[in-house]
Amino acid sequence: MVQHEGGCHCGKVRFRISAPADVTVLDCNCTLCRMIGYLHLIVPTSDFELTQGEDDLTLYTFNTGIAKHYFCSTCGIKSFYIPRSHPNDISVNLRCLDPGTVTSVTTKIFDDATRSIQD
Repeated sequence: MVQHEGGCHCGKVRFRISAPADVTVLDCNCTLCRMIGYLHLIVPTSDFELTQGEDDLTLYTFNTGIAKHYFCSTCGIKSFYIPRSHPNDISVNLRCLDPGTVTSVTTKIFDDATRSIQD
């Protein structure tokens, strides 16, 4: 496990996670994830720390309200959220991690319609 840091585009929202250097991410095909190109690195809530910008977050929910989508209120980037598929974890957008700590990435498809992971 290594410490990864990341955040939004403008830098107001920052976070730190503990995760392997070799990561597996989910590429979800739901309408929202597909449109924004989100790559899910799912970590336990205990391995996530919001280090700055709590007051700069805007919450968006829809449909069942289970997923909690947090966006930077300045630049609009969703760097992390609580996913419907893993409501007790945090999904961090791999694309929002600072460079230098991820050594390899394996991508799997998450089919939202069947709620299953495909290689």
